[in-house]
Amino acid sequence: MRVLIIGAGTGGLCLAHGLKKAGVDVAVFERDRTPRSMLIGYRVGISPDGSKALHSCLPPEVFAEFVRTTARPPRKIVMRTEKYGELLVGDIPTDREDSRSEKSVSRIAMRTALLGGLDDVVRFDRTFTHFRQNDDGTVTAFFDDGTAETGDVLVGADGAQSKVRRQYLPHARVIDTGITSVAGKLPLTEENAKLLPPLADGGITLLFGPNGEFVIIHVMRFDGTGVEDDYIMWGYAASHDKFPDMNGMSQAELKQVVLNLTPRFHPDLRRLFALATPETVFQIRVRTSERLKPWQPSNVTMIGDSVHLMTPGRGIGANTALRDAELLSRKLTEAAVGKDVVQAISEYEQEMIEYGFAAVEASREMMDGGSLVHKPVIGRVVAAFSRTFLRVTNAVPPLKRKMMAEDAAERDHVSSTHEVVRAG
Repeated sequence: MRVLIIGAGTGGLCLAHGLKKAGVDVAVFERDRTPRSMLIGYRVGISPDGSKALHSCLPPEVFAEFVRTTARPPRKIVMRTEKYGELLVGDIPTDREDSRSEKSVSRIAMRTALLGGLDDVVRFDRTFTHFRQNDDGTVTAFFDDGTAETGDVLVGADGAQSKVRRQYLPHARVIDTGITSVAGKLPLTEENAKLLPPLADGGITLLFGPNGEFVIIHVMRFDGTGVEDDYIMWGYAASHDKFPDMNGMSQAELKQVVLNLTPRFHPDLRRLFALATPETVFQIRVRTSERLKPWQPSNVTMIGDSVHLMTPGRGIGANTALRDAELLSRKLTEAAVGKDVVQAISEYEQEMIEYGFAAVEASREMMDGGSLVHKPVIGRVVAAFSRTFLRVTNAVPPLKRKMMAEDAAERDHVSSTHEVVRAG
């Protein structure tokens, strides 16, 4: 059996490793010209579930290299107001072995690690255009350079703008959530560290503004591994109506937009915004998939954002893609030794549709521009109520233990009905 994977992102590379490890012939085709091209975003949060999938699919030496390239893992989830007022502080379990622990990793470092051992599998600078399902049960992928590749299975791992999805499931809708996000990155120097909210260094920090605004801060320390220089990243999100028209704005102008929208935020937080290196600043209009009804299975399928695009509000996307990769790798490996290929893909899709779209809907709750918290008047009331709830929970140990236990269970689908991962 030969498997063609379109896209060398997190899910596609994990799937390639799983198949190669099982002895399945696999090829990955990526439109980026080099491994470091076009990587938007700075941190991927890997949940216990994501670690489990990687440990299952990757050869031991590649998994060890992946672990080596990670930053210090987060030990706390810290929720604050926009003025650094404490709302809730909770612990993240840190006593698990590498194969089941929370991890923070830079996108570039992760791709570099996952490319290890795949030199004969991944082909860069190959832009997929369309596929054809052949009468003999094979499938052919076509590329913009005029070349074509034929295999037994085609997997779309080509992200939010998936061409595989557009051709295979043209009715699948990707919709606007009503949320815009601007993110930036700055060096982690001694002076910049003084601007951070308390407990931010070593935790995931979430700050909530009075008008539905949301800020996430991550501190990435690599402990002298040489993977990357230490850095701070931040992301600011609010409903579209809060932002001016940003079409054609420079990256420096995007940073200024955030400063203009936050005049009453803590001055140290605004300083973090201002110090972001201009070339690292980017903005996105956050989109998400709508739930799909099951479709007739065939020798074409999809993983990750190509089938269930979700908001970054809870950091579910990468971990759900890894779960897809581990499950599909297992099912295709069964097909390689005797099970019918379409039946194997059908079993994968039945399971993936359930947990994948549960994750989509959970992530939408965090980033929905139509929710009450974004409304002009009632939004402040909702925000005030939410802050009171968090403060009360923080002050009552049984309530906080229950909340953190539910959060931990949601990050790990082994002990929950679906996976919800809070990362960034």
